[in-house]
Amino acid sequence: MVRLSHEDSNKGGRFVIYDDNVFAGEMTYTRRNDGNIVIDHTGVESAFGGKGYGGLLLDEAVGYARREGIKIVPVCSFVAARFAKDPAIADVRA
Repeated sequence: MVRLSHEDSNKGGRFVIYDDNVFAGEMTYTRRNDGNIVIDHTGVESAFGGKGYGGLLLDEAVGYARREGIKIVPVCSFVAARFAKDPAIADVRA
């Protein structure tokens, strides 16, 4: 079973994915003074590669940005590539 969690602080945070309660990957961010988040890293453990977990982490981040009314600055190459390919998430790109 896949489970996602979100750890947040004033300066940043991360979205974490677990597969059967085993850490499978994370997406980290820092928070700018304007409240927007800068996603700087997405990593999925090699044992869990190819399962779409990076996309699930980004879906979680996009949902968070929409709920909070903030934007995402895509510094991470994976996130930048997804923003370039998917116009459905352009509304949360800073």
